[in-house]
Amino acid sequence: MLPIVALPGLLLASLAAPPPADLIVENARIYTLNQAQPLARALAVGNGRILAVGGDVSSYAGPRTTRLDLHGATVVPGLIDSHAHLHGLGALLETRDLRHVKTIAEIAAYVRQQAAGRQPGEWIVGRNWDQTNWGGQFPSAGDLDAAAPGHPVLLTRIDGHAAWVNSAVLKLCAITAETPDPPGGKIIRDAAGRPTGVLIDGAQGLAGSHIPPPTPEQTRRQLALAARECARLGLTTIHDAGITSSDLDAYRALIAAGDLPLRIYAMIGGSGPLWRDYLRRGPEIGENLTVRAIKLYADGALGSRGAALWQPYSDDPGNTGLLITSQADIEKVARDAVAHGFQVCTHAIGDRANRIVLESYAAALGGPNDHRFRIEHAQVVALPDFQRFKDFSILPSMQPAHATSDMRWAEQRLGPDRVAGAYAWRRFLDLGIPIAGGSDTPVEEPNPMLGLYAAITRQDLDGAPAGGWMPAQLMTRAEALASFTLSGAFAAFEEHLKGSLEPGKLADFIVLDRDIMTVPDLEIPKTRVRMTFLGGKLVNELK
Repeated sequence: MLPIVALPGLLLASLAAPPPADLIVENARIYTLNQAQPLARALAVGNGRILAVGGDVSSYAGPRTTRLDLHGATVVPGLIDSHAHLHGLGALLETRDLRHVKTIAEIAAYVRQQAAGRQPGEWIVGRNWDQTNWGGQFPSAGDLDAAAPGHPVLLTRIDGHAAWVNSAVLKLCAITAETPDPPGGKIIRDAAGRPTGVLIDGAQGLAGSHIPPPTPEQTRRQLALAARECARLGLTTIHDAGITSSDLDAYRALIAAGDLPLRIYAMIGGSGPLWRDYLRRGPEIGENLTVRAIKLYADGALGSRGAALWQPYSDDPGNTGLLITSQADIEKVARDAVAHGFQVCTHAIGDRANRIVLESYAAALGGPNDHRFRIEHAQVVALPDFQRFKDFSILPSMQPAHATSDMRWAEQRLGPDRVAGAYAWRRFLDLGIPIAGGSDTPVEEPNPMLGLYAAITRQDLDGAPAGGWMPAQLMTRAEALASFTLSGAFAAFEEHLKGSLEPGKLADFIVLDRDIMTVPDLEIPKTRVRMTFLGGKLVNELK
């Protein structure tokens, strides 16, 4: 027998007990998203990180370890929403969500109710009206005038790309028949050329700039409210798609106060002063707050017919949508980002907008790379352009619920040929391109179970249409869960920290009331989050 020879200290180290855990979760069904160990029964957490995952981790128990027996409950990694607007969600949570209102009259009644409790001249704002709920006709200023004659009223469409205002706003903002359409915007007009009260994309600024900005206190309150709601729903990281300086100040204040129950990956909103400041100082990277990306807008939205298309809308001849940012400007930002270590995330809905962004990125990137530039939504892509994503290592950040919200009318807008490249998740996945999943809340509801359900079924909550809309583009359950975990982490350069449950990663995980990987499809949206853990600490529990 050969003698055992050990380097000094090596044998002692190998025999030392593992560090005691702060928390042990056991008797669970854990979907780790780690291919080397896809299922486990237990995990140990210490100092905010995962110490061990396996069948039995009791060796990590110490005198102060909390042991949590889940009696077979399902655990998955904390979910990541790769495209959300947290401030907008917080503001919406303080008002009424109009997304399911079926008539203009009901919205007018809500505005009348709001006006009754306000001082004369005070603005009334709200969001998420959708003209497809009442046949497709845009509303008008006159529909709101009698409801609030002494108040300016501005209601944002569900996609965030159109505003419905009353006559008081048109007068206050001097929007008349002579007012030209601003760059990247459109004033909807009647047959005589008079503004009707609907402002598309860039034209929203003609009215929105008159609304008093939120105070720092309001911003903190609304972000905290939205963050608590997201934690309740099982989200542990949000990619906030377009922050302001005041949002950033509020996030820092909430983190300092211990009042932010999730992690933020922030995209700077546009190429203004905040972007220029970060170009000078470089990315800010932390476990609770990271700022290393910029958010741009290439076009508008499909629902308000502002998405930029190569050919006219099938249901609006002569209209090809709106370009909000020029190709030259996107390319300049892309080159600056490459030079200074930042990521570019550009909203692109229509096929023309997606091509323009792809070409802008390609000019800055030159070929395969690890800059992980993103196209947010990538909603309607010309079929030859899917390969361009792969050729230049560009990531699609997509929101599955958009497909099930839009399937009622998408083909009317696009026609049968273009719709083949719309909401086309399978086309990306088959090329080996990961999809970062999200909600675009408050455009869609923030509940990630709805996004998972949409990705897996492409059906509404009643299970229609049978087999799913354009079922060839479905994701598997494993792919859908990965899009809201590992792929979201990868899209933020955080795959070493998040997205799977394995030793060394942050202990962000959730406990569910049912197994979303095995229950019938229609059970997925009903799934509730029993517990949300951030860094091994319980930040929300179902009561």
